[in-house]
Amino acid sequence: MEPRILRLNSAGQPVEWLHWKQAACLYARELVCWSLGGVVRRVHGGYSRYTGLQSTMDLPAIIACNGKRVNRSHIVPPLTNKALFSRDNYQCMYCGNYFVFDELSRDHIVPVSRGGRDIWTNVVTACKRCNQRKSNHSLSEISMELLALPFKPNTAEYLALINSDRIRGDQMEFLSSQFSKNSRIRISA
Repeated sequence: MEPRILRLNSAGQPVEWLHWKQAACLYARELVCWSLGGVVRRVHGGYSRYTGLQSTMDLPAIIACNGKRVNRSHIVPPLTNKALFSRDNYQCMYCGNYFVFDELSRDHIVPVSRGGRDIWTNVVTACKRCNQRKSNHSLSEISMELLALPFKPNTAEYLALINSDRIRGDQMEFLSSQFSKNSRIRISA
């Protein structure tokens, strides 16, 4: 898989992951104000009719683009199973065992049938066996306990979660500096 380029706003807040072609367009439009990290890809352009030399552009791992400082703390990242399972480190929050993606499911701590919502702070990763055992019961009704409390990831944590299978060390170092103080997210890069 190709590594992605981390896009920041000019204040250094993470915004999104970019394909190298998107990053090259931002450079060509002169929207990149600063960059960090090693080179992800060298792009070759056309040949100069005056010198005969081919143009090249080195695309770094992290780029910051002009724009206003945006406070993204109030934005709720989309809740997907990939991000949820990654947040919980592919561990069932009931039995504590680790599983592969296909053996896991999303469990609502307060079941939807009882008014629970499908939000980050009400869902955990569960193996299919534990999820079936819990069913639509509350934890106290069937004597089950959570190994860890669910939390809503901030933007930096979310970007690390959704790109965990191809994140570079320099990108992870930058993002992890913006993780919340009590974050449980540990992604090896």
